[in-house]
Amino acid sequence: MRGVAVTQEIAAPPERAFALAADLAGAGAVFSGIARLELLTQGPVGVGTRFRETRVMFGRESSEEMTVLAFDPPRAFLVGNEAHGCRYRKTFAFAPDGEGTRATVTFEAEPLTLMAKVMAVLLAFMAKSIAKLIARDLADLKRAAETRAR
Repeated sequence: MRGVAVTQEIAAPPERAFALAADLAGAGAVFSGIARLELLTQGPVGVGTRFRETRVMFGRESSEEMTVLAFDPPRAFLVGNEAHGCRYRKTFAFAPDGEGTRATVTFEAEPLTLMAKVMAVLLAFMAKSIAKLIARDLADLKRAAETRAR
């Protein structure tokens, strides 16, 4: 599947947008699409932090265990996992834009097994739905960052 990228302008500094997005313990209060998020490692969020995120997707609950693979405050962080025969990567990037932030989330899925390669055709048709889910997350982040900026 080709990557899906969605960008949102946020009227708050990158430090604030990054901090809210990377606050895994508080994610449920920011992102309406997250039903539950359980931290599986202790300590501050950084490379190696593991967590289980449960979302309602396409009308069903879906839980995935993910790991923070890169962490570069306040510019970007990357989370990923391998499940269902695919390698998934989701990058959160924050760039200064005037007095605000241009936040971009990119989602990529790489099929690793023969069955996953066959299913990748279906995943390509879901790209629009995935983009809508990411856009909702970014709208939630915008709302939280701009509310706290006032």
